[in-house]
Amino acid sequence: MTYKETCQYLFNQIPMFEKQGASGYKEGLENTHKLDEHFGHPHRNYLTIHVAGTNGKGSCAHTISAILQQCGYRVGLYTSPHLADFSERIRINGHTIEENYVVDFVANEKSFFEPLKPSFFEVTTAMAFKYFSDMKVDIAVIEVGLGGRLDCTNIISPILSVITNISYDHMQLLGNSLEQIAMEKAGIMKKGVPVVIGETTPETRMVFEAVAQETGAPVIFAEDEPEVMDAEIGINCIHYHTKHYGTIQGELQGLYQKKNANTILTAIRELERMGYMYRFSDDSESETKGKEIASGFMSVCKITGLQGRWQKISENPTVVCDTGHNVGGWEYISRQLKMVKCNKMHIVFGLVDDKDMDGIMALLPKDAIYYFTKAANKRAVSENVLKVIAAGRGLKGESYTSVIEACKSARSAAAADDFVFIGGSSYVVAEFLKNSI
Repeated sequence: MTYKETCQYLFNQIPMFEKQGASGYKEGLENTHKLDEHFGHPHRNYLTIHVAGTNGKGSCAHTISAILQQCGYRVGLYTSPHLADFSERIRINGHTIEENYVVDFVANEKSFFEPLKPSFFEVTTAMAFKYFSDMKVDIAVIEVGLGGRLDCTNIISPILSVITNISYDHMQLLGNSLEQIAMEKAGIMKKGVPVVIGETTPETRMVFEAVAQETGAPVIFAEDEPEVMDAEIGINCIHYHTKHYGTIQGELQGLYQKKNANTILTAIRELERMGYMYRFSDDSESETKGKEIASGFMSVCKITGLQGRWQKISENPTVVCDTGHNVGGWEYISRQLKMVKCNKMHIVFGLVDDKDMDGIMALLPKDAIYYFTKAANKRAVSENVLKVIAAGRGLKGESYTSVIEACKSARSAAAADDFVFIGGSSYVVAEFLKNSI
């Protein structure tokens, strides 16, 4: 098979949550352990950092990876979902996995894994862990796929765990309360392994404290002694005034990045305390100490290939896309849209069917022009359904059968001093980026 054919095999022949929803999700670690044993437990050959949470885990994982890379490490990075190409999920020092490796892995190993009837994520995780071992990374930053306790990434024994925050998402799989969701994500906490908790509520903090006591995991709450003292949004970056690292400029410009930055810096502070921050011991005593952190923040997209976080695509008109896809994410996006100064605002908007549609729509600006659409995904909500529900909330716009059609219409209708936002779903952003960059 070619690389394209191999990707189509992975997307279409193996159950995939991102396409099928709950029917594409396999609960439990039985297959994961069988795959791990088959490949000789490759994740044991390098250090790992485990990142979970409802929102922000992608930004945190990429930025931590960028900083470690600047510190001299050969860094593996495993994230999901991809936006333009499957290979984005598995990177080393910002470079995506080679197409030939993906092709050979599937060709050589499918006779073993097909009888297991694994999920897409189980196969992809096994591929990532083996690839990082084969390529001899020093450390890998591993983002949880869904939840934590039963996620197939949860076989690793990390040097540090990070849980960004807890809000309502994937309730049909993780639970209908913040406490239940927190309990699932707290499943990555392990005996003796420090865990940084980015944000809490009274309900979730109680869960984390209880699990920490039960497992013997030292817990650090980033909110208790904030590393980020203040933040100012600049023209092309956010200026973070920090407790230990001076003023840092962050390339990622979403309002939600202030919380992420505090989580990241707390994690970095813990890595420093444990002696893991610098690849070579004498670097930690050099005059450049701290510059690696600033460089990682300022160049995270270039260093790691991160896309889709309040990403400015063009100007005149300004076009921005963001992968925020649940109420927790939209609470920040909504606030940031209100801060935008423009003549007219155009919003290309689509959702998938397991999201809180009413909750998200309640946060959408009333004075924007909407272009309702759906991604090429079985879980996507019909553009006509979105239009009808939105009309009931006083949101005006038209429906479009494809993301590209909606984006073209929005950009054509927008004047030079208008603002175009594209989002609502990671898959809407993915289709836009795949066809626009």
